[in-house]
Amino acid sequence: MSQFVAQSKTQYDGLYEESIKNPEKFWSDFAENEFIWQKKWDKILDFDLRKPSIKWFEGAQLNITENCIDRHLDTIGDQTAIIFEPNNPNEAPQHISYCDLAINVNKTANMLKALGAKKGDRICIYMPMTPELAYTVLACARIGAIHSVVFAGFSSKSLSDRILDAQCTMLVTADGGYRGQKITPLKEIADQALENTDCIKQVVVLKRTGINITMQEGRDVWWHNEFNKANDECPAEVMDAEDMLFILYTSGSTGKPKGMVHTCAGYMVYTNFSFRNVFQYQQGDVYWCTADIGWITGHSYILYGPLSAGATTLMFEGVPSYPDMGRFWQIIEKHKVNIFYTAPTAIRALASCDLSFVNSYNLSSLKTLGTVGEPINLEAWQWYDEHIGKKECPIVDTWWQTETGGIMISSIAGVTEDIPTFATLPLPGIQPCLMDDSGNEIQEKESEGKLCIKYPWPSMARTIYGDHQRFKETYYNTFEGNYFTGDGAKRDKNGNYRITGRVDDIVIVSGHNLGTAEIENAINEHPRVAESAVVGYPHSIKGNAIYAYITPRGEFDDSAIPSLQKEINELVSGTIGPISKPDKIQFTNGLPKTRSGKIMRRILRKIAENELDKLGDTSTLLNPECVQEIIDGRLTD
Repeated sequence: MSQFVAQSKTQYDGLYEESIKNPEKFWSDFAENEFIWQKKWDKILDFDLRKPSIKWFEGAQLNITENCIDRHLDTIGDQTAIIFEPNNPNEAPQHISYCDLAINVNKTANMLKALGAKKGDRICIYMPMTPELAYTVLACARIGAIHSVVFAGFSSKSLSDRILDAQCTMLVTADGGYRGQKITPLKEIADQALENTDCIKQVVVLKRTGINITMQEGRDVWWHNEFNKANDECPAEVMDAEDMLFILYTSGSTGKPKGMVHTCAGYMVYTNFSFRNVFQYQQGDVYWCTADIGWITGHSYILYGPLSAGATTLMFEGVPSYPDMGRFWQIIEKHKVNIFYTAPTAIRALASCDLSFVNSYNLSSLKTLGTVGEPINLEAWQWYDEHIGKKECPIVDTWWQTETGGIMISSIAGVTEDIPTFATLPLPGIQPCLMDDSGNEIQEKESEGKLCIKYPWPSMARTIYGDHQRFKETYYNTFEGNYFTGDGAKRDKNGNYRITGRVDDIVIVSGHNLGTAEIENAINEHPRVAESAVVGYPHSIKGNAIYAYITPRGEFDDSAIPSLQKEINELVSGTIGPISKPDKIQFTNGLPKTRSGKIMRRILRKIAENELDKLGDTSTLLNPECVQEIIDGRLTD
């Protein structure tokens, strides 16, 4: 085990102290000892968080796939790199060794090159959770193309927006994707998206479901035809440390998704470091993160982190409810999973089912559990601990973001203390702080404030693609010289952090960041909507759900409510994706506004949460009378 992987609380304390006292030496030593480089760096770190400008390992050259694949071939080439568990439990799983992975990634890379892809091109990937998705992501990195993975549950509008913003020249997709009993018609959705784009020159289509699709001559090609022509040797492109590795879009509070840019060296170093420390991965373990590769969790902790560590990582194509609510536990028994990393939303949904779904399977292989996406509530934590971990598995409650690239605050499995509902301690190299509303750091140990990070870490996003000013304004202007996470947090007397949730206009639903402005923009496209306001409210399964307040346009009859609600949900689903549909839609004659015309979403949020005693003074509003009307019409479960 590496000296950089904490094996005890004393060792964690030593690593943390060393990383804060001399961060440049700490990361330099780790990077030099744990990876292969084509050229070492000239300078470990150069930064100015006021601009912001961040450069790690400047002057170094590498290719991340050499560290994820090539360097393992001589030692663990026959070990399984990826276990693929299909949606249909009757379809045989695949065990893909590191040697197999090398061949498949090289062939995919040569396929992309033969179709015109080159270093620096942006390639959009809109695929189901199949091995070919992993091959494509890694093949892009192999040839120096920049991948932009779009979750295969997003709509054609969301897909076209992301293609246009990144000016992608190639799209890799599939005929369709399995999700339980449903097939998502990915190629059909992609065709709709491409009607509004002119930058895509080539579309590669994986045949997964066999559904009928339309292929456009001269633009669309079948994966299997092109892949079978490709050679299985592809030298890794030499990349500079700060070259772009990928763009990944996350919802923004202004309505337009933000293309977060992550670069090659720092991202590789930190995802490896955090994976090995947090999960305490040991050679031979079977590790399963249930996320989709369309999200940052899948990038960092299905692919890059585990593969760079020589791990066996499991990819699951399906959903936890198919063919029944015991599917997760059946997979754990089937593949003897040792480390299981999932979302509180999934835990709550599974906890609501009969325990026979759990008790039918042998979960004794498990030794570490983890949660990701949002803070886990106490009841879900206790159920997870008792029924899945049998009170013998540490639970790592990980806090991090698309923007951070890797886990920032978390317990370390079996090393540092688990505290239910607390993310607990920062990882070595991470310097969190709490700020008050005046922009001053709160020095008291036991306190509450806005969570910031006051020193760079290797995997941090470098910019928003094409809009550095927005990057600065969103993350660095609020508390100058600090990265502002957008979250609030509490800190106890021992320095443990508990994340209290977003303090900006983002709602975390089922672990996914959804921008309220983006949803409002979609709703406002409906001709019968005058204006809308969207807030989050607590939900027993999802963690948070979406409550939309809508002022209709013109004459409005209550009998029209059901059809209008249906139309609005279809509009949101078609514009953004089904996950963004409001759970509750309340129609009202007006929305509470300040005298300058700003909608007071804070008041609407408190009404949605039924915290009517916390509305504050409403007398200064432009239209205080509407508040009581909204309260009277509040929708209950």
